[in-house]
Amino acid sequence: MVEVTDFAVSPSAIEGLSVITMKQVTDERGTVRELYRASACRAGGLPELGPWVQINATETAQGGLRGLHAEAMNKLVGVVSGEALGAYVDLRAGSATRGVVVTVTLRPGTQVLVPCGVANGFQATAPGPTQYVYCFDQEWAPGMAGLACNPLDPALGIEWPIPVDPDDRSQISEKDLHAPLFADLEGTT
Repeated sequence: MVEVTDFAVSPSAIEGLSVITMKQVTDERGTVRELYRASACRAGGLPELGPWVQINATETAQGGLRGLHAEAMNKLVGVVSGEALGAYVDLRAGSATRGVVVTVTLRPGTQVLVPCGVANGFQATAPGPTQYVYCFDQEWAPGMAGLACNPLDPALGIEWPIPVDPDDRSQISEKDLHAPLFADLEGTT
């Protein structure tokens, strides 16, 4: 028996941040997921994406937290194995949705289009490793333009499903722990 899940796009409370259900075909052997198809994205009303010039995959243990990073690039992100809570914060100066936080449960088959200036972060929630894939339209480089925001900032109100011990480097990096609070980013781009 073949089961098909159609490609779909849902807007979010952050301008330009979209939640995507990938086209998926499942049969007795398993599932094939389209990680990216330009024609489906165009038909779904998404802006022209790519070309993707860098694709990264992270493997993160349960409870590990990465982000919140808003480099000067558009990102298409998702989980290919495991599960994560994705968190997104609009850090764009002058944006009508600046400061808005959106969270999405990410499982294989769900992606998020993260526009330039919107911070991306996630916490791996499944037992074992979670593999998170990032497609970038710019190559990452040390010191590149962008912002970071502390993922534990209480003003953001992000309810990470697994409590984070700020002294445990397997849960949060020193860099993310010491990123600025949202209030300290006022007036920045």
